[in-house]
Amino acid sequence: MCAQVLVADDDPRQAEVVRRYLTAEGHEAVVVHDGRTALDSARRLRPDLLVLDVMMPGMDGLQVCRTLRQESDVLVLMLTARTTEDDLLLGLELGADDYLTKPYSPRELMARVRTLLRRAPAAPMISSTARHIGRITVEPGRHQVLVDGEPIECTRGEFAILAAMSEQPDRVFTRAQLLHHTRGIDRSSTERTIDVHVMNLRRKIEVDSRRPVHLLTVHGVGYKLAPGTP
Repeated sequence: MCAQVLVADDDPRQAEVVRRYLTAEGHEAVVVHDGRTALDSARRLRPDLLVLDVMMPGMDGLQVCRTLRQESDVLVLMLTARTTEDDLLLGLELGADDYLTKPYSPRELMARVRTLLRRAPAAPMISSTARHIGRITVEPGRHQVLVDGEPIECTRGEFAILAAMSEQPDRVFTRAQLLHHTRGIDRSSTERTIDVHVMNLRRKIEVDSRRPVHLLTVHGVGYKLAPGTP
């Protein structure tokens, strides 16, 4: 598919390489070199995908991603030179759809871009009908989660997990199955990434996140969503 892609990277040479690869595949590419311009351009252009470097002057990529997630559902592919797991997972917690660590090959980047753009319209393949699981209401059509009737803020990954699990309460989902719904996360961190999403969801939907009654661990298998104690 032909898409509009916004590339935000403070390295002009690297950004130009990415732009050329994108245009060679038929995409429209716009390049910016700092976080503030990236945020302003994303608001103005409403691109299909934002390729976002973490380390940028003025406003870093994490700040850009955090701000955009409060007002936009744009796909975000984060580029980072930070290689610790906690740093990488922070981007996902803020709502990035995928990340790629530097240095990377342009071919690998384009493979990630194709995956995100291909999966975005079709995933998750679930009903838009609202469903109620105990205190929790999931409304896929409105991209909204309510707990005791009050809306809570969820990242794209968190919502995808709840939407998938709420369609089949009490079914046990493996981490690999949940990964399919969250889209585009690096395979090397698959299990840890899903665990982080679940941990964050428990803080938002459980009365006591240390003693969950809704989002339950099934040891050796994965997770399930349950109505909890009546």
